[in-house]
Amino acid sequence: MNSELTEEEMRRALFGTDEPEVQVSTTPVQESAPEVVLTKPAVAPTVKKAVKNAFTPRLRVTLRVGNDFEGKMHELIHEAYTLSSLLAEQEAVKAARKKYKYVEVVSVKSM
Repeated sequence: MNSELTEEEMRRALFGTDEPEVQVSTTPVQESAPEVVLTKPAVAPTVKKAVKNAFTPRLRVTLRVGNDFEGKMHELIHEAYTLSSLLAEQEAVKAARKKYKYVEVVSVKSM
């Protein structure tokens, strides 16, 4: 590539030409193309069976929650789709903290 371009060439490259190009109007020649009609092959519709996962890892976290210190506590059950008991516990506590002030984990059991 030529690195020594004149200023005029650079302007034309960036901004195009100042003069509008003259377009020659010619009647387009219609070429006769053979008509091709595409049709879908006659195939019976296939039924896709949804493969259900036989095992989904789930843990049930039981919590005692309440808004009063040493007041009435409610039992809350949270299901977490993970194998990690620590992660399930953190997820359950985070969800319970949105509504309740005091959260205590009672148990984490596999389902």
